Parts: sequence; C-alpha cells; structure tokens
Amino acid sequence: MDEHLLVIKPRKGWINIDWAELIRYRELLFFLSWRDVMVRYKQTVLGVLWAVLQPVFMMVVFTVIFGKLAKIDSDGLPYAVFVYAGLLPWTFFSTAVGQSGLSLVNQQQLLTKIYFPRLFVPTASVGAGLVDLSISFVVYGAILGWYGIMPSSGVVWLPVLVLLLVMAALGFGYTLAALTVSFRDFRFVVPFMMQAMMYISPVVYPVKLVPPQYQWLLALNPMAGIIDGFRSAILGRPWNFTNLGISAVVTVALFVFGLFFFRKTERRFADIA
Repeated sequence: MDEHLLVIKPRKGWINIDWAELIRYRELLFFLSWRDVMVRYKQTVLGVLWAVLQPVFMMVVFTVIFGKLAKIDSDGLPYAVFVYAGLLPWTFFSTAVGQSGLSLVNQQQLLTKIYFPRLFVPTASVGAGLVDLSISFVVYGAILGWYGIMPSSGVVWLPVLVLLLVMAALGFGYTLAALTVSFRDFRFVVPFMMQAMMYISPVVYPVKLVPPQYQWLLALNPMAGIIDGFRSAILGRPWNFTNLGISAVVTVALFVFGLFFFRKTERRFADIA
C-alpha cells in the first residue's frame, strides 16, 4: 500500500473521535481560527476596535437602563463594573455560539471538496472568539483602574472559568452546527436563542435576586454559574460553589453531548451541505 494513501473509515466507540488525527491537524485548527479572525475584521473601518466597542456599548446602555433607571442591585459596586464582569463571558459565549452554529452552512463548499476533521470548523469559530475575549480583559482592566478597584486574589481561578466557558460554547456550537446543516431553519433559531439566554443568565442582575429555592434552576443554565464565577474571581464576591458546581456539570454534559451528536451526524454533512 502506498505510504501516502489516506484511508478514511468510521471509528468504533461512543463518540468515535480520532484524537491522534486531531493532533496531527492541530496547525490547521490554528490557521482556520486565524482566518476567522482576519475575515471578521477585514475591510472594516474600526478593525479590532469592534471587539472593544461591542461590550463597552452594551455596558453603557445597560448601566443607563438597568443601573440608573431600574436601579438593579449591583452588589455594592459601580453598576458599570458589575455588568461588564458579566458581559466578559457572555459576549464571548454569544458570539462564539452564533459563529460556530452557522459555521458549517457558511463553509459548505469546503466540506464537499477536501477531507479534514470537520470538528475544526466550529472549533475554529470558538477559538477566534478568544482573541476578542483577551482584548475585553484588557479593556476591563482599564475600567477597574478608572474606578480604583483592584482585582481580587480569586483571579487565579480565571483560567478554570475560561476553560468552562470555552467548553460551554463548544457544546452549544457543535450541537447547533450539526442541526443547522441538517435543518436550515435552525439558522433563525440561533440569534433568538442567544437573545433569550441573555435574560435567563445573570448578566444584568446578581444571582441573589433569584429566590434561593429557585437558584438551582438558574444554575442549570451553564452560563449562570460561569458568569457568577467571573464576578467572584475578579471582584471578590462570595463564591456560590453549589451553583457553580451545577453549571460545571451541565457544561461538561453539554460538551460531551455536542461531540457525540456532531460525530453522529457528520457522515451526512457532505451529502446535505
């Protein structure tokens, strides 16, 4: 057999993922992510400043509406500082899920022409969002400096929270990408779902506004525990380990389900794309 001949065949197992293949193609994942970053800001007037303007604009609007007019409790913090801590993970999540959920449909010609790990398409969209998240952290540092607030020692847990955030985005992204390429009307569901999820996530309000007996229901939304964890890590708010634990378990479950569902439907992508 020719040593350069590639034989493509289904793998056995529950999720049947060829991890060795993914490692071999790791450079492709990097270039796909970088391409998504470049395409997002190509031929734009402000370029990467859009990564700054989106959360800052939302912070200003939410501060006026929910902080000044509705006077929602902000745990004794300036509302701008409070809400931006929620917008950090939420903006990444909503953008990453929106991009990854539509990634297969937007790149259907690529799917039908060459072979490569299909998981890389939605994964690259999530990876590209990490660039925006990094920029948003820098902006938040400037906002904290403006208000004279020092981050708490809990920031050492931010890498763990970011990992959970990425897993949540990938879980939703894999599932929605597979559904969207199979059922095209799901492309209209993604924006609506993101809008609805924002209001059932504690972005503009603290978790303590929810009655204690119902907080576990809120924590079933993986972003609830993650957003609350970001505020605890950065601003020194008390940790709600019960809610964070529930959200973490749901996040891991969604990630595993997303992998399984994506791989289960992947064999039909080239035929229906």
